Amino acid sequence: MDVLSDVLLSVRLAGAVFFDVEARSPFVTETPGASRIGSRVMAGADHVIGFHTVTEGSCWAEAIGAAEPPIHVRAGEIVAFPWGDANVMASAPGMRGKVNEAAYYRPSDQQLPFSLRMTSDQSADTCRFVCGFLGCDARPFNPLLSALPRVIHAPISSASRGWLSSLLHVAVQESGVDSAGREAMLAKLAELMFVEVIRNHMRGLPEDARGWFAGLRDPHVSAALRLIHGRPSEPWTLEGLARESGLSRSAFAERFASYVDVSPMQYLGRWRLQIAARLLEDKRMSVAQVAAEVGYQSEAAFNRAFKKHIGTAPGSWRRERMDRGTMEGQ
Repeated sequence: MDVLSDVLLSVRLAGAVFFDVEARSPFVTETPGASRIGSRVMAGADHVIGFHTVTEGSCWAEAIGAAEPPIHVRAGEIVAFPWGDANVMASAPGMRGKVNEAAYYRPSDQQLPFSLRMTSDQSADTCRFVCGFLGCDARPFNPLLSALPRVIHAPISSASRGWLSSLLHVAVQESGVDSAGREAMLAKLAELMFVEVIRNHMRGLPEDARGWFAGLRDPHVSAALRLIHGRPSEPWTLEGLARESGLSRSAFAERFASYVDVSPMQYLGRWRLQIAARLLEDKRMSVAQVAAEVGYQSEAAFNRAFKKHIGTAPGSWRRERMDRGTMEGQ
Protein backbone atom coordinates (compact mmCIF):
# COMPACT_ATOMS: atom_id res chain seq x y z
CA MET A 1 0.00 0.00 0.00
CA ASP A 2 1.33 3.42 -1.00
CA VAL A 3 0.36 5.35 2.14
CA LEU A 4 0.85 8.83 0.68
CA SER A 5 -1.33 8.02 -2.33
CA ASP A 6 -3.97 6.49 -0.09
CA VAL A 7 -4.18 9.67 1.99
CA LEU A 8 -4.24 11.99 -1.03
CA LEU A 9 -7.08 10.01 -2.58
CA SER A 10 -9.06 9.75 0.64
CA VAL A 11 -8.88 13.47 1.47
CA ARG A 12 -10.08 14.29 -2.06
CA LEU A 13 -7.30 16.55 -3.24
CA ALA A 14 -8.58 18.79 -6.03
CA GLY A 15 -6.76 21.55 -7.87
CA ALA A 16 -7.43 24.58 -10.04
CA VAL A 17 -5.15 27.06 -11.82
CA PHE A 18 -6.64 30.55 -11.65
CA PHE A 19 -4.04 32.94 -13.06
CA ASP A 20 -1.44 32.88 -15.80
CA VAL A 21 0.79 35.85 -15.01
CA GLU A 22 3.39 37.44 -17.27
CA ALA A 23 5.21 40.26 -15.52
CA ARG A 24 8.22 42.54 -15.88
CA SER A 25 9.97 44.31 -13.00
CA PRO A 26 8.84 46.03 -10.94
CA PHE A 27 5.74 43.98 -10.15
CA VAL A 28 3.85 42.55 -7.19
CA THR A 29 0.74 40.39 -6.83
CA GLU A 30 -0.84 39.74 -3.44
CA THR A 31 -3.15 36.78 -2.85
CA PRO A 32 -5.66 36.93 0.03
CA GLY A 33 -5.67 34.22 2.67
CA ALA A 34 -7.77 31.11 2.16
CA SER A 35 -10.05 32.08 5.03
CA ARG A 36 -11.26 35.01 2.91
CA ILE A 37 -11.50 33.49 -0.57
CA GLY A 38 -11.41 29.72 -0.08
CA SER A 39 -15.14 29.15 -0.48
CA ARG A 40 -15.12 31.07 -3.76
CA VAL A 41 -12.15 29.39 -5.40
CA MET A 42 -12.64 25.83 -4.10
CA ALA A 43 -16.30 25.49 -3.13
CA GLY A 44 -16.97 22.63 -0.75
CA ALA A 45 -13.35 22.14 0.33
CA ASP A 46 -12.64 22.05 4.06
CA HIS A 47 -9.14 23.40 3.56
CA VAL A 48 -7.57 25.47 0.75
CA ILE A 49 -3.87 25.72 -0.13
CA GLY A 50 -2.47 28.38 -2.44
CA PHE A 51 0.44 27.66 -4.78
CA HIS A 52 2.52 29.30 -7.53
CA THR A 53 4.68 27.68 -10.20
CA VAL A 54 7.29 29.77 -12.00
CA THR A 55 7.65 28.78 -15.66
CA GLU A 56 10.02 31.54 -16.84
CA GLY A 57 12.44 33.87 -15.07
CA SER A 58 12.35 34.24 -11.30
CA CYS A 59 10.69 36.24 -8.52
CA TRP A 60 10.25 36.40 -4.77
CA ALA A 61 7.52 34.67 -2.75
CA GLU A 62 6.52 35.45 0.82
CA ALA A 63 3.82 34.35 3.26
CA ILE A 64 2.36 37.46 4.85
CA GLY A 65 2.56 37.42 8.62
CA ALA A 66 4.84 34.38 8.75
CA ALA A 67 8.29 34.29 10.31
CA GLU A 68 9.82 32.72 7.19
CA PRO A 69 11.94 35.09 5.06
CA PRO A 70 11.09 35.78 1.39
CA ILE A 71 11.98 32.94 -0.98
CA HIS A 72 13.64 33.33 -4.38
CA VAL A 73 11.64 31.12 -6.77
CA ARG A 74 13.17 30.25 -10.14
CA ALA A 75 11.78 28.70 -13.31
CA GLY A 76 10.81 25.08 -12.70
CA GLU A 77 10.15 25.64 -8.99
CA ILE A 78 6.95 25.63 -6.96
CA VAL A 79 6.04 27.46 -3.78
CA ALA A 80 2.97 26.40 -1.79
CA PHE A 81 1.30 27.75 1.36
CA PRO A 82 -0.26 24.74 3.13
CA TRP A 83 -1.68 26.81 5.99
CA GLY A 84 -3.65 29.01 3.60
CA ASP A 85 -1.65 32.16 4.32
CA ALA A 86 -2.05 35.35 2.33
CA ASN A 87 1.02 35.61 0.16
CA VAL A 88 2.98 37.76 -2.27
CA MET A 89 4.79 37.13 -5.55
CA ALA A 90 7.03 40.08 -6.44
CA SER A 91 10.08 41.18 -8.37
CA ALA A 92 11.88 42.09 -5.14
CA PRO A 93 11.57 40.94 -1.52
CA GLY A 94 9.42 42.92 0.90
CA MET A 95 7.01 44.37 -1.68
CA ARG A 96 3.27 44.56 -1.01
CA GLY A 97 0.39 44.93 -3.42
CA LYS A 98 -3.27 45.90 -3.49
CA VAL A 99 -5.62 42.99 -2.98
CA ASN A 100 -8.58 42.60 -5.32
CA GLU A 101 -10.69 39.88 -3.75
CA ALA A 102 -13.32 40.23 -6.47
CA ALA A 103 -10.87 38.63 -8.92
CA TYR A 104 -11.01 35.34 -7.04
CA TYR A 105 -14.05 33.48 -8.34
CA ARG A 106 -14.94 30.67 -10.69
CA PRO A 107 -16.38 32.21 -13.85
CA SER A 108 -19.44 30.68 -15.49
CA ASP A 109 -18.92 32.39 -18.85
CA GLN A 110 -15.21 31.81 -19.52
CA GLN A 111 -12.40 29.38 -18.88
CA LEU A 112 -9.73 29.49 -16.25
CA PRO A 113 -7.00 30.60 -15.98
CA PHE A 114 -7.35 34.37 -16.13
CA SER A 115 -4.44 35.98 -18.00
CA LEU A 116 -2.64 38.85 -16.29
CA ARG A 117 -0.01 40.98 -18.02
CA MET A 118 2.11 43.31 -15.91
CA THR A 119 4.59 44.85 -18.33
CA SER A 120 5.28 48.45 -17.31
CA ASP A 121 8.93 48.25 -18.42
CA GLN A 122 9.32 46.43 -21.71
CA SER A 123 13.09 46.26 -21.31
CA ALA A 124 12.96 44.45 -17.95
CA ASP A 125 13.37 40.69 -17.61
CA THR A 126 10.18 38.65 -17.89
CA CYS A 127 8.84 36.43 -15.14
CA ARG A 128 5.96 34.09 -15.88
CA PHE A 129 4.12 32.05 -13.31
CA VAL A 130 0.79 30.33 -12.77
CA CYS A 131 -1.21 30.69 -9.56
CA GLY A 132 -3.76 28.27 -8.25
CA PHE A 133 -5.39 26.53 -5.34
CA LEU A 134 -5.75 23.04 -3.96
CA GLY A 135 -8.70 21.96 -1.88
CA CYS A 136 -8.92 18.95 0.40
CA ASP A 137 -10.79 17.53 3.36
CA ALA A 138 -9.53 18.54 6.78
CA ARG A 139 -11.98 16.37 8.71
CA PRO A 140 -12.37 13.83 10.07
CA PHE A 141 -8.63 13.14 9.73
CA ASN A 142 -6.02 14.45 7.33
CA PRO A 143 -2.53 13.60 8.61
CA LEU A 144 -0.90 15.69 5.88
CA LEU A 145 -2.04 19.10 7.09
CA SER A 146 -0.48 19.06 10.55
CA ALA A 147 2.74 17.61 9.09
CA LEU A 148 3.25 20.27 6.40
CA PRO A 149 5.25 23.45 7.10
CA ARG A 150 3.81 26.90 6.59
CA VAL A 151 5.67 27.38 3.30
CA ILE A 152 7.05 24.73 0.97
CA HIS A 153 9.53 25.64 -1.76
CA ALA A 154 10.60 22.84 -4.05
CA PRO A 155 11.88 22.26 -7.55
CA ILE A 156 10.09 19.96 -9.92
CA SER A 157 12.25 16.84 -9.85
CA SER A 158 14.51 16.12 -12.80
CA ALA A 159 12.53 12.95 -13.48
CA SER A 160 9.25 14.89 -13.80
CA ARG A 161 10.45 18.26 -15.08
CA GLY A 162 10.32 17.42 -18.77
CA TRP A 163 6.80 16.08 -19.12
CA LEU A 164 5.24 18.20 -16.38
CA SER A 165 6.71 21.47 -17.61
CA SER A 166 5.77 20.64 -21.20
CA LEU A 167 2.18 19.89 -20.27
CA LEU A 168 1.94 23.04 -18.20
CA HIS A 169 3.38 25.14 -21.02
CA VAL A 170 0.93 23.69 -23.56
CA ALA A 171 -2.03 24.13 -21.24
CA VAL A 172 -1.42 27.78 -20.40
CA GLN A 173 -0.57 28.68 -24.00
CA GLU A 174 -3.77 27.27 -25.50
CA SER A 175 -6.63 29.63 -26.29
CA GLY A 176 -9.73 29.90 -28.43
CA VAL A 177 -11.67 27.02 -29.90
CA ASP A 178 -8.81 24.54 -29.48
CA SER A 179 -8.68 24.98 -25.71
CA ALA A 180 -11.45 22.50 -24.84
CA GLY A 181 -10.49 20.64 -21.71
CA ARG A 182 -7.74 23.08 -20.76
CA GLU A 183 -9.24 23.92 -17.38
CA ALA A 184 -9.57 20.26 -16.43
CA MET A 185 -6.04 19.60 -17.65
CA LEU A 186 -4.64 22.39 -15.52
CA ALA A 187 -6.63 21.19 -12.50
CA LYS A 188 -5.02 17.76 -12.73
CA LEU A 189 -1.60 19.32 -13.32
CA ALA A 190 -2.06 21.36 -10.15
CA GLU A 191 -2.65 18.16 -8.22
CA LEU A 192 0.40 16.52 -9.80
CA MET A 193 2.56 19.51 -8.97
CA PHE A 194 1.44 19.39 -5.34
CA VAL A 195 2.33 15.72 -5.13
CA GLU A 196 5.75 16.67 -6.53
CA VAL A 197 6.11 19.31 -3.82
CA ILE A 198 5.27 16.80 -1.09
CA ARG A 199 7.64 14.16 -2.48
CA ASN A 200 10.49 16.68 -2.67
CA HIS A 201 9.70 17.93 0.82
CA MET A 202 9.86 14.39 2.16
CA ARG A 203 13.13 13.63 0.36
CA GLY A 204 14.70 16.80 1.72
CA LEU A 205 13.95 16.16 5.39
CA PRO A 206 17.01 15.77 7.60
CA GLU A 207 17.86 12.31 8.93
CA ASP A 208 16.73 13.21 12.45
CA ALA A 209 13.41 14.73 11.36
CA ARG A 210 10.18 13.73 13.04
CA GLY A 211 6.59 13.96 11.85
CA TRP A 212 4.25 11.98 9.62
CA PHE A 213 6.38 12.37 6.47
CA ALA A 214 9.53 11.31 8.27
CA GLY A 215 7.58 8.32 9.55
CA LEU A 216 7.05 7.19 5.97
CA ARG A 217 10.84 6.86 5.69
CA ASP A 218 11.32 4.96 8.94
CA PRO A 219 11.23 1.19 8.31
CA HIS A 220 9.24 0.32 11.44
CA VAL A 221 6.75 3.20 11.42
CA SER A 222 6.20 2.95 7.67
CA ALA A 223 5.54 -0.79 7.99
CA ALA A 224 2.78 -0.08 10.52
CA LEU A 225 1.32 2.72 8.41
CA ARG A 226 1.18 0.41 5.39
CA LEU A 227 -0.69 -2.19 7.44
CA ILE A 228 -3.17 0.35 8.81
CA HIS A 229 -3.85 1.88 5.41
CA GLY A 230 -3.82 -1.40 3.55
CA ARG A 231 -6.11 -3.32 5.95
CA PRO A 232 -7.88 -0.72 8.10
CA SER A 233 -10.84 -2.96 8.98
CA GLU A 234 -8.65 -5.70 10.41
CA PRO A 235 -8.87 -6.05 14.21
CA TRP A 236 -5.38 -4.74 14.82
CA THR A 237 -3.91 -4.64 18.30
CA LEU A 238 -0.85 -2.80 19.50
CA GLU A 239 0.89 -6.15 19.94
CA GLY A 240 -0.02 -7.25 16.41
CA LEU A 241 1.22 -4.05 14.77
CA ALA A 242 4.42 -4.15 16.82
CA ARG A 243 5.09 -7.75 15.83
CA GLU A 244 4.49 -7.04 12.14
CA SER A 245 6.73 -3.96 12.36
CA GLY A 246 9.62 -5.88 13.90
CA LEU A 247 9.72 -4.21 17.32
CA SER A 248 8.68 -4.97 20.86
CA ARG A 249 5.35 -3.59 22.02
CA SER A 250 6.84 -0.77 24.10
CA ALA A 251 9.55 0.16 21.59
CA PHE A 252 7.04 0.27 18.76
CA ALA A 253 4.51 2.37 20.68
CA GLU A 254 7.21 4.88 21.65
CA ARG A 255 8.70 5.04 18.14
CA PHE A 256 5.35 5.43 16.38
CA ALA A 257 4.21 8.23 18.69
CA SER A 258 7.57 10.04 18.37
CA TYR A 259 7.01 10.30 14.62
CA VAL A 260 3.24 10.57 14.21
CA ASP A 261 2.37 12.40 17.49
CA VAL A 262 -0.44 9.97 18.32
CA SER A 263 -0.46 6.34 19.41
CA PRO A 264 -0.83 3.59 16.79
CA MET A 265 -4.34 2.74 17.96
CA GLN A 266 -5.42 6.39 17.94
CA TYR A 267 -4.11 6.72 14.39
CA LEU A 268 -5.96 3.56 13.33
CA GLY A 269 -9.19 4.84 14.86
CA ARG A 270 -8.93 8.23 13.21
CA TRP A 271 -8.11 6.76 9.81
CA ARG A 272 -11.10 4.44 10.04
CA LEU A 273 -13.30 7.48 10.65
CA GLN A 274 -11.81 9.24 7.62
CA ILE A 275 -12.74 6.26 5.45
CA ALA A 276 -16.16 6.09 7.08
CA ALA A 277 -16.85 9.74 6.35
CA ARG A 278 -16.32 9.12 2.64
CA LEU A 279 -18.45 5.98 2.69
CA LEU A 280 -21.29 7.85 4.39
CA GLU A 281 -21.64 9.95 1.25
CA ASP A 282 -22.79 6.83 -0.57
CA LYS A 283 -26.55 6.84 0.02
CA ARG A 284 -26.73 3.14 -0.80
CA MET A 285 -24.83 2.23 2.38
CA SER A 286 -26.52 2.26 5.75
CA VAL A 287 -24.67 3.53 8.83
CA ALA A 288 -24.45 -0.06 10.06
CA GLN A 289 -22.86 -1.15 6.77
CA VAL A 290 -20.34 1.68 6.96
CA ALA A 291 -19.47 0.72 10.53
CA ALA A 292 -18.83 -2.89 9.53
CA GLU A 293 -16.81 -1.84 6.47
CA VAL A 294 -14.28 0.06 8.60
CA GLY A 295 -13.94 -2.60 11.28
CA TYR A 296 -16.47 -1.77 14.00
CA GLN A 297 -18.24 -4.69 15.58
CA SER A 298 -21.42 -2.73 16.27
CA GLU A 299 -23.18 0.33 14.93
CA ALA A 300 -23.43 1.72 18.47
CA ALA A 301 -19.66 1.59 18.98
CA PHE A 302 -19.14 3.29 15.63
CA ASN A 303 -21.67 6.02 16.48
CA ARG A 304 -19.93 6.72 19.79
CA ALA A 305 -16.47 6.93 18.22
CA PHE A 306 -17.65 9.12 15.34
CA LYS A 307 -19.48 11.56 17.59
CA LYS A 308 -16.64 11.72 20.12
CA HIS A 309 -14.01 12.58 17.50
CA ILE A 310 -16.07 14.67 15.07
CA GLY A 311 -18.72 16.18 17.31
CA THR A 312 -21.72 14.92 15.39
CA ALA A 313 -23.37 11.57 14.78
CA PRO A 314 -22.76 9.73 11.48
CA GLY A 315 -26.34 10.27 10.34
CA SER A 316 -26.11 14.00 10.98
CA TRP A 317 -22.76 14.19 9.18
CA ARG A 318 -24.31 12.47 6.18
CA ARG A 319 -27.28 14.87 6.08
CA GLU A 320 -25.03 17.93 6.42
CA ARG A 321 -22.81 16.77 3.55
CA MET A 322 -25.75 15.98 1.32
CA ASP A 323 -27.38 19.34 2.07
CA ARG A 324 -24.12 21.13 1.29
CA GLY A 325 -23.70 19.22 -1.95
CA THR A 326 -27.24 20.16 -2.98
CA MET A 327 -26.60 23.84 -2.29
CA GLU A 328 -23.32 23.79 -4.25
CA GLY A 329 -25.05 22.21 -7.22
CA GLN A 330 -27.71 24.90 -7.40
